[in-house]
Amino acid sequence: MSLLFKNLRIHQVFGANTDVGKTLLTAALVRASAAKEKQVFYLKPVSTGPLEDADDAHVKRFAGPNAKLVHPRCLFRFDEPVSPHLAATMAIDAGKKEVVIPSDEAFVNSVASHIRQMALYASDARPSHMYVETAGGVHSPTLSGTTQLDAYRPLFLPTILVGDSRLGGISSTISAYESLLLRGYIVDAILLFRDAYYRNFEYLNPYFAERGVHVTAVEPPPDKQRDFDQNFATTEKYYASVAQEGRDGGVAGVVDHLDACHQKRLAELDSMPRRTLDTVWWPFVQHEHVQRESDVNVIDSAHADFFTIFNGKKQPSTTSTTKTTPSSLLQPQLDGSASWWTQALGHAHPRLALAAARAAGRYGHVMFPTATHLPALKLAERLVHEGPGKGWASRAFFSDDGSTGMEVALKMALRAFSSRHGLQGADRKKLGVLGLRGSYHGDTIGAMDACEDAGVYTCEWHNAKGFWFDPPSVAIRKGKTVVRLPAAIAARTEEGAEDVETGSLSWTYDVEKRLVTPLAGVYRDYISTTLEKLREKGEHRLAALVVEPLVMGAGGMIFVDPLFQRVLVDVVRGTPASSSAGDWSGMPVIFDEVFVGLYRLGQETTSPLLGVAPDVSVHAKILTGGLVPLAVTLASDAIFKAFWSEKKTDALLHGHSYTAHAVGCEVANETLRILDGIKGSEAWAEAKGRWLGGATEDAKDETAAVWSFWDPSFVDALSRSEAVEEVMTMGTVLAIKIKDEGAGYASTSAQSALVSLAEVGQQGEQLTAAPGGAPYNVHYRTLGDVAYFMLSLNTPPSLARSMEDKIWRALLH
Repeated sequence: MSLLFKNLRIHQVFGANTDVGKTLLTAALVRASAAKEKQVFYLKPVSTGPLEDADDAHVKRFAGPNAKLVHPRCLFRFDEPVSPHLAATMAIDAGKKEVVIPSDEAFVNSVASHIRQMALYASDARPSHMYVETAGGVHSPTLSGTTQLDAYRPLFLPTILVGDSRLGGISSTISAYESLLLRGYIVDAILLFRDAYYRNFEYLNPYFAERGVHVTAVEPPPDKQRDFDQNFATTEKYYASVAQEGRDGGVAGVVDHLDACHQKRLAELDSMPRRTLDTVWWPFVQHEHVQRESDVNVIDSAHADFFTIFNGKKQPSTTSTTKTTPSSLLQPQLDGSASWWTQALGHAHPRLALAAARAAGRYGHVMFPTATHLPALKLAERLVHEGPGKGWASRAFFSDDGSTGMEVALKMALRAFSSRHGLQGADRKKLGVLGLRGSYHGDTIGAMDACEDAGVYTCEWHNAKGFWFDPPSVAIRKGKTVVRLPAAIAARTEEGAEDVETGSLSWTYDVEKRLVTPLAGVYRDYISTTLEKLREKGEHRLAALVVEPLVMGAGGMIFVDPLFQRVLVDVVRGTPASSSAGDWSGMPVIFDEVFVGLYRLGQETTSPLLGVAPDVSVHAKILTGGLVPLAVTLASDAIFKAFWSEKKTDALLHGHSYTAHAVGCEVANETLRILDGIKGSEAWAEAKGRWLGGATEDAKDETAAVWSFWDPSFVDALSRSEAVEEVMTMGTVLAIKIKDEGAGYASTSAQSALVSLAEVGQQGEQLTAAPGGAPYNVHYRTLGDVAYFMLSLNTPPSLARSMEDKIWRALLH
């Protein structure tokens, strides 16, 4: 991940195109830095072409009077003067057995390792400079064929862009700059040659000045001489000239500017904790407990599964540095909660960033009522006809986030119930919902009213409206799959036991087969009897069933027995259903799939696994890959028709200023396209194979099988740990309940049990290394006595194994 050192200022040099003078201008920067008595490290990660023309040799040759301070290096060298990916392939084709094309991860690790090695030589007495020069243009391929912008992105080094002074160079320079911005790079300076004919600088200087980017024009080099000595003399004279102060500050002025940018970044990072404590009000945080600057997690950037955090305010760890490892002010931190469950494809995914830019550039935001645009229309069609609404939904309603999506769902369901039963006025205000204890549907008032009074997320205006069953839950204890029954249900069984072993996870989630078991009958009788007693009391007229299918997230990562939820739906609807096909019966059923939907649990939707479809469902979070907020509420045609009338006041009078925000819709479409690709990946197949190896062919179908990205042997070992009460996993989710007599949301047992996850391991621990080869710590959140972890849908298996190792070590700590 990104490296930042107090006394080693590092800049990466990209070119707007090939042959724009990138090496010449980098050599000038190196010479100017050396002239200021700085140690200068030059790195050319990949060099192609004859050795006598190598860039690292050129930089050393013209380093000037202080050449002894200049230390050039090349990591990968190839003979053919072509693109790196092609040069590597040609070397292999030529029979050079020693040539191995490194993966992007190995390539980045090599670059990062060299940077850390050079950081050893920087000190307070002699601050140093480093320049990392890329090859060709910004999108030129690396050795693996990945575009350079994406391959180098984990390092996130501040950037110098060498502009194009030739015909067409204005366009290529601006395009390269925008490509850098789309991937989040910090562009500190733009350099280009001053051309008297095309005069690109005259246009680019004010253009970038408006955007706060420093631009410097440098006199072009002399023509290359045939005579070696004469060429050396003229080139030396040229560098001696441009590396000094001159017009526009010259290259030496650029070096001063880069130093200032480095110091500004350090100062800003250093000041952020205090400024945050003085200004920000965090959600779900008791500020009394967070008053030290070292408690503030300063995130400098994020990429894939990691944050890059500033640790300048942290207390030094005894294990984080050694005498042979310089201490970077930035360190990788794994985003163990998927940033509150929003991440699906990792942070800063380039395809999602481009999708957002594409829609922002085309639409910005446009009004939606009685209008349409392609991003919204395509997303609605995809979700209704091919996605989670396939086979039951007819309409898609857009809103801002999961909580507002649930507000919409509740309005839909309650109106449908009221219309069918002819309820008017005050009678509509008395309606309640049926749900499960421990549920959570968001922090807007209506969504909170759909949860029981005992919930910790309620507020002064909360007015619980309905009834909530205490649900049976599924967990793995001591290697065995167990359904824990609430006392009221356990008392109805022949054994009277609260814990029921089900044999296996696959059997537990084979709902259709379990429907004929005695436990299904117990559930059915208990639910029917309870609902009948509620009707007799008349305290609530229940108008909608609202459930989080399979897993109640914020309630404590409670894996609800799927059989109970299926029977609950069947009882509410009547068995067989009392209404015609395609219509709702009993009361409308709402599935809150904000957390569990779109492959979070390994399936696109929970409906096939439960064997029933809802009348209304809500989708968010993974929907946009965690990049922007957006929610979609899907509804059946019967629900939609409840609002069909000649009167406008009968319409669904609910909306948001940013309804069907084009940026969010386009990002969602791109997310779904990516998911369509990765769900058939080798990594998914391997993960499924570990869990389903002994299952029947029918059970291996993704709509009928339960599997996890977490390794089954690891989960089994966790469940047998003395510190663990139980563990459960599905898809990306891992939940660990710590043994604690004072269990509950207020407990700190999970946080205490895993506190060592915040520590950073020794340099070189490859098992626990982030991209770039640096050891990492883990940012995780707990729900009282429950610690939970979430992977992305494209987390590399090696990183998942690394996380398992870290969690295991933390529990043994």
